[in-house]
Amino acid sequence: MTLEVVPSRTRNTGIFLLDNQQLTLGIESSCDETAAAIVRADGLVLSDIKATQIDIFKNLGGVVPEMAARAHTEKILPVIDEALKAAAVDWAQIDQIHVTEGPGLIGSLLVGHSAAQALAMAYNKPLHWVNHLRAHCLACWLWEAGETKPEIVFPSIGLLVSGGHTQLLWMKDYEHWEIVGETIDDAAGEAFDKVGKMLGLPYPGGPEVSKAAEKGNPQAFKFPRAQLEKGSLDFSFSGLKTAVLREIKKVEIEQLGDLEKKQFVSDVAASFEEAVIEVLLSKTRWAVLKYQPLSILLAGGVAANKALRGRMKDEFSSKFYLPQLKFCTDNAAMVGVH
Repeated sequence: MTLEVVPSRTRNTGIFLLDNQQLTLGIESSCDETAAAIVRADGLVLSDIKATQIDIFKNLGGVVPEMAARAHTEKILPVIDEALKAAAVDWAQIDQIHVTEGPGLIGSLLVGHSAAQALAMAYNKPLHWVNHLRAHCLACWLWEAGETKPEIVFPSIGLLVSGGHTQLLWMKDYEHWEIVGETIDDAAGEAFDKVGKMLGLPYPGGPEVSKAAEKGNPQAFKFPRAQLEKGSLDFSFSGLKTAVLREIKKVEIEQLGDLEKKQFVSDVAASFEEAVIEVLLSKTRWAVLKYQPLSILLAGGVAANKALRGRMKDEFSSKFYLPQLKFCTDNAAMVGVH
């Protein structure tokens, strides 16, 4: 099923073509990162400030929404102030404010919404609401001083892989995007995190699985690759996750010696990662053959995965674009870019 992606700034009256020198304050608070950034309209990042809550939730094994919202309340204004200082600008130089509208944790989002609305009113700035998933894709347009500005040509195929979403996007131009494939159950990022937990790896599990996979054999376990019906661009990772759990249950991990345990964990991680990457690559390949885009984008938290980045780059070469590592996970610069 094809769904139209709602563009950012739909609550605005069409301020889409902006002077490249105009500055935006971006605010992100959708989950457990309190972030603010100053971004020029052409994607140049002047500052990118983030207060993480990983240490708060590490021992809890996951984000507690109420605690996350309280932490955002404490950090949101200091983070915004720091973003302005780091960019060496004041409120008179800010042209507008962008804030993440959703999806995300309701309590966390409300903190960002409230701060953005209050600041927009206090300083008489236009306020724009940005879809979090769209923002991840727009991170491909970000660049910093000393770098070459990305020149991405439409139409594009975008692969968005995050903790809560796995989607293929047909991007006809800057404002007209369609979801042409998506997960019918678990997202790839969620599967990474769950497998990390199954293997007893620290929170957050996704990056730890990728780290363990570097020392493992990707052919050690023959995990399933769900392709669904022929030609489908949709994804399914629940069966893969179940297959991993079955293999883990066959072994008493705690009874293994240290070296044996490490190798088992690495082999499971590598075999799991290989299965996920093969599916992501094959679906993207099918989408490219079907739509014939001029560029291919990779975005979302899982876009930080070293193996996935390398394989996508090898596959699609000069047509391929992806954000810097620090702009793959939740950040405010992607919210501020136009």
